[in-house]
Amino acid sequence: MTDIPFTLDQLRILKAIISEGSFKRAADSLYISQPAVSLQIQNLERQLNVPLFDRGSRKATLTEGGDLLVKYGNRILALCEETCRALEDLQNLQGGTLIIGASQTTGTYLMPRLIGLFRQRYPQVAVQLQVHSTRRISWSVANGQVDLAIIGGEIPYELQDTLHVTSYAEDELALILPKSHPFSQLKNIRKEDLYRLRFIALDTQSTIRKVIENILNQHDIDSSRFTIEMELNSIEAIKNAVQSGLGASFVSVSAIAKELELGILHWARIENVTIKRMLSIIINPNRYKSKAVTTFLKEILTLFVNPSKKN
Repeated sequence: MTDIPFTLDQLRILKAIISEGSFKRAADSLYISQPAVSLQIQNLERQLNVPLFDRGSRKATLTEGGDLLVKYGNRILALCEETCRALEDLQNLQGGTLIIGASQTTGTYLMPRLIGLFRQRYPQVAVQLQVHSTRRISWSVANGQVDLAIIGGEIPYELQDTLHVTSYAEDELALILPKSHPFSQLKNIRKEDLYRLRFIALDTQSTIRKVIENILNQHDIDSSRFTIEMELNSIEAIKNAVQSGLGASFVSVSAIAKELELGILHWARIENVTIKRMLSIIINPNRYKSKAVTTFLKEILTLFVNPSKKN
């Protein structure tokens, strides 16, 4: 068998450089010195006889060979982590780690409750939550960096044959207004009234925004005619902006439960229009499914969708 010209430690260092953006920050994240990082990369380049970084760039810029090694290296490291989790799994939920992914709104307002339920039952299992865009989370599940995820948008087309997608629950989206707005005194507003509002919206790449626009279009509401006052990248920022009277917005009902209870935001109903999106669970069926993953899917998700099964 040919000797392998790199070590797992070298792959970890290479991955850290790319994720941190520099040799120094990579050294800090790994708690080793910068000269040690540089020496490991020099040794790796000599062993492979391939330059990994463009020395003419001020940033840690990969060469073509470096980019190829990073892609395979990440897959190798993910498989090593999967192996460790499989071995930990032999302890029957007396340890191990469950890594869950979620898109922004789901990760902020839904997942903490689900993770809390799981931790009450299995406190020995460490749970990590990663919150990113639907696209990024989908790739993390595909690459084995995340065990399972709950998302509110469509997975990338190129992953549709790789990931298994299961419908989980409907998430209703509400039109929120400041309590001082004249429309907050109405039981329902008409479709035409939407064109008179100023909107606070998520950025144009947001999954939720695309879902809302598609559903409104199905109800003959042209969102391109909306007056967009500002775009923000955070649901909390949007809620604060609406509360301050800067405009209206569409947000998940799960994100405004506290505000509705306190009476600081108004949920404006639109005549004959209900905006809902489907939340989905995604897993990679080709990856090892630990007992923690199986238990979370079987017990916790079922409990949340069907509260009557709590006893």
